[in-house]
Amino acid sequence: MLRFMIRRALGLIPTLFLIVTLAFVIVRVAPGGPFAGERKLPPEILANIQKRYHLDEPVLKQYLRYLGDFARGDLGPSYRYKDYTVNELIADALPPSMTIGALALALAVVLGVAAGVLSALRQNTWVDHTAMALAVVGISVPLFVTGPLLKLYLALRHHWLPTSGWLDDRGGWRVLVLPVLTLALPYLAGIARLTRASVLEILRMDFVRTARAKGLGEHVVVLRHVLKGALLPVVSYLGPACAGVITGTVVVETIFAVPGMGRLSIQAAINRDYTLILGDVVVFSVLLVLANLLVDLAYGFLDPRISYR
Repeated sequence: MLRFMIRRALGLIPTLFLIVTLAFVIVRVAPGGPFAGERKLPPEILANIQKRYHLDEPVLKQYLRYLGDFARGDLGPSYRYKDYTVNELIADALPPSMTIGALALALAVVLGVAAGVLSALRQNTWVDHTAMALAVVGISVPLFVTGPLLKLYLALRHHWLPTSGWLDDRGGWRVLVLPVLTLALPYLAGIARLTRASVLEILRMDFVRTARAKGLGEHVVVLRHVLKGALLPVVSYLGPACAGVITGTVVVETIFAVPGMGRLSIQAAINRDYTLILGDVVVFSVLLVLANLLVDLAYGFLDPRISYR
């Protein structure tokens, strides 16, 4: 397994190289620039600013310069946030996004698996129909609808939760509830449907009937024999789910005013802050690669037939 992890880590290098190259080209090809605002700067001032940030150099030289800085872990200065580097901005914005994303994914897995198992064990009962109906609603309704509705009913009308903010505000840990719940709902629904279908399939297999014939209790059969195999489709779903959580934070952080990577990415795109855009892309890419690596390792734990040699 260690050799497999080393190979995947080495494979991250060309992947990041391609991502940085594509992002650099797309950003530079797009019209406009970080200093192209409504108020046009005098040519002398604009020339001095471009010289300071090496924007007066040929594009190829800028690209090679950025690759050299990136190899040293330096993502460069921000063009629009004065006296701040991209590393500092991302270091401040990443923890809120990671907190919301990790909690939302954990909530989706725990509740989704529980709902799926319960629906499969109570197939064609009101429990099954209710859980799957709610799952369909969770998958169908987009985040930009779910978030404002939860804010309207739970925060504005009943005043149970704060409308927005972060942990250092007056709301305390309660500010996490609405963004985490909003982000978790669609993935909770998807995991519940996957778990139900997988559990129903495994319950019909011979080894489950054999376990029951031996006199094992139903909870032992489900936990030891059914659940481990039923989680394989769920684990495979977690890779795309991580990508969805990362992109979903952009919507959720905007709705609930969370100072995370999503809002930072939007501001970087609006301001055409080249280095900040590239830094956001790199961070998101690394997170996705690491999430997929964890999914591959979980496969080997759940299914011993999978080898990493």
